[in-house]
Amino acid sequence: MARDQERKRLEHERRIVEQEIERLKKAIQAETEFEPEDGDPDLLEREKSVSLLRSFEARLNEIIDALNTLDQGTYGICERCGQPIDPERLKIMPETRLCVTCKAEIERQSRRRSAM
Repeated sequence: MARDQERKRLEHERRIVEQEIERLKKAIQAETEFEPEDGDPDLLEREKSVSLLRSFEARLNEIIDALNTLDQGTYGICERCGQPIDPERLKIMPETRLCVTCKAEIERQSRRRSAM
């Protein structure tokens, strides 16, 4: 039963993200319709939209990966330490693949590397 609920929730999230991707693609297409001699007045907005589009595409891939882990029976298990991910975390981020502890550790390591 819980597996069916998780699938429904992930599929719902997937539909929302796919709708946002389509909306952004249409917005970006509309933003590119300008007269070249006038310059590109919407360059900054288009760059923001493209960045947001890439974020939604990455999230869609994470949701698809989560659906695959659900099919494999490993959904809700941290890919790094193998421990169960807190159900509250999964409610907030159903596509997450890491527990809070492992995610925090990876972020700390990333910040250390960036500081060097």
